[in-house]
Formats: sequence, structure tokens, C-alpha cells
Amino acid sequence: MGEPGGGGGVWRRAGIAGAALGVLAAGAAAGVAVERLTVSRSVRRKARLALDATGPFGTLRGTPGRALADDGTILAYETDEAEAGRAGEGPGGPLTVVFSHGFCLDQDSWHYQRAALRGRVRTVFWDQRGHGRSERGERKPVGIELLGRDLKAVVDAAAPEGPLVLVGHSMGGMTVMALAEQYPELVRDRVVGVAFVGTSPGRLEEVSYGLPLAGVNAVRRVLPGMLRTLGSQAELVEKGRRATADLFAGLVKKYSFASKDVDPAVVRFAERMIESVPVDVVAEFYPAFGAHDKLAALAAFRGLPALALVGDRDLVTPAAHTEAIAEALPGAERVVVPDAGHLVMLERPGAVTEALAALLARAGEGPDNG
Repeated sequence: MGEPGGGGGVWRRAGIAGAALGVLAAGAAAGVAVERLTVSRSVRRKARLALDATGPFGTLRGTPGRALADDGTILAYETDEAEAGRAGEGPGGPLTVVFSHGFCLDQDSWHYQRAALRGRVRTVFWDQRGHGRSERGERKPVGIELLGRDLKAVVDAAAPEGPLVLVGHSMGGMTVMALAEQYPELVRDRVVGVAFVGTSPGRLEEVSYGLPLAGVNAVRRVLPGMLRTLGSQAELVEKGRRATADLFAGLVKKYSFASKDVDPAVVRFAERMIESVPVDVVAEFYPAFGAHDKLAALAAFRGLPALALVGDRDLVTPAAHTEAIAEALPGAERVVVPDAGHLVMLERPGAVTEALAALLARAGEGPDNG
């Protein structure tokens, strides 16, 4: 190994830092051991390129729009309109289902649900700030409350009237909670249903990611400072993350999926989404999760049709967190999807789509009504 100040030392640190950021981007903590891959690196690289070229993900596009956040950040969204006669008309206009994605993902993470609902009901998919096609903005660090205001800006721009169903995965679910906390009148007047998919109302500091909790807590103590340092050397860390692509792929699969038969194209799609988020954006968002506590905000949704869904082997937002959401929302449908991890909507898309369709039906605005 080279000297600490030499090129070899720099690249080694960049590789380690890149791997650590890969863990974080997958929603995990540092210190994960991955079994040595038996396929050569060059073969894996060719396989990744082939999957990138042939996968259908990211091909569903709608009518583009832009929302202006309260700090001037431009947020990108797309709208898919319902076919005539299937708009789910309600008081004040047609139903709109608004999908909010998770950390280090983008609107295309809802690929399967978007394809299934297309033309059947009006839908809005948006990219959270710093993700996908949305601008990063100047607020640093980024808090969940700010994301809730961003969602309000998207609703105002894309669905200014009519009933709403709000759907959020992981950080997107937290965003929905933050919206309710800050705009309870919007929930009272317009929301007719809500779905929380693989998310948490708080106490994320208790999550062990399947690792010894003592070790995870030790990492948590040093991680904020490490991220600040890495965020200031983003270019070097990105090179290191690319240099550790095989390790990164293993971490994404471990913390995103649970089943052995998950489609390699789906796994690669998840890698691409996570890879696309710059490491300094990861650093800007990270403190928000430790501060997140929105259990009380769920009260705004009481009495509404609600869905609380999670994969039974979710290591990032475990089933106990979804159980806490369901307990706060009496009458919510609780769905635990077997043999599924954190990206349950990609791993078991049929189960998630079916549960969402049932939610729309309970809301009295099902896609087949009218």
C-alpha cells in the first residue's frame, strides 16, 4: 500500500470512502461484509452494460412540469392523465395519486405501479430535491420538514384541486408525514387516502440494519463528521465509489432486496438510481433521518383509508416501524409482503400494486369507478 500522502493511499481512502457512501446510499450503515464475488470484474462490467441497454426502467414518461419550492428550488414532476371516463371524479375535480420516492432513488422507482395505473387514474410522480431531474437547492443540511413543503409545492402545481391520495416510500413516506404536520388543513380538505410503503415515523437510531447494534452505534457517532469531510471531496469519493462497483452492487442487493430470484435487471436499475445521487447530496440529507420524528403527525390521517405496507425482510425500515404507523392509524390495512426487502415495490410489484388498487377502492375513487 502507498504512503498515506501518496497516490496509492489517496485511492485506497477514496475506495473505502466510496464503499461507505454506497452503504449509506442503500440506506444502511458502514461495516458490512460482502462475500467475494465469483464472477470476474470484466464479466460483471459487461453484464451491467447489457442490462443498462435492455432494461425497460426509466422509459415511462409523462407530461413534464416544474414546481417552485419555497426557497426557489425547481422541482421536476410528471403527470399521467386518466383516460376519459376513468378519472375518478370526486368533489372538486378528478382524483390525483401523488407518488413520493425514497432516499437516493427517483420517480422511476415506481415503474411497475406507474405502468399498472397508467390511464386508469390521474397520477403525479416527482423527484425530490437533489434527486432525479430536480434541482438541489441551497438549504444544507436538508430536513424532512423542508421535503414536506416541497411536496406541498408539487401538489399546488400539479394538482391544485380535487381529491388526493398520497403514496410515499421510505423517505417519501416521511415527506408525506411532514406535509401533514405542516398542512393539516390540506389533509382534512382534500386527502381521501394515504399509503406508507417501507417507511418509518421515527426512532431510526434504533435500526441495526441486521448488524450488531453496538457497532452500528459506533459508526453513527463518527459518520456525520466523516460525511462532512467526504462531501467536501465529492469528486475523489465518486471515483472511489466507481472503483468499488462490485462491492457497491453487493451492498445494494443486500439492503434493497431479500429474495434470491430477484430479476438482475431490477437490481441493476436500483444500482443506477443510487449511483446517480452525488455523495455530497447524500451527506446533506443524512442528518435528517436521525432527527425524523413524525409519529404525532399521523393523527392528521386518522379516519381516512390507509395502507401500511412493508417487506418482511426490510433491513432499512423494519416491519416494526410499519406496525407503529398502523397502530397510529386504526383501520389501516396492514400488508407484510413475504420474501421482500426495502425496495418492495420493485421486488414484489404485484403485491404493492394490488394493495394500492385496494386502497383506491376503499377511498371510493378506484380507477374502475366512473
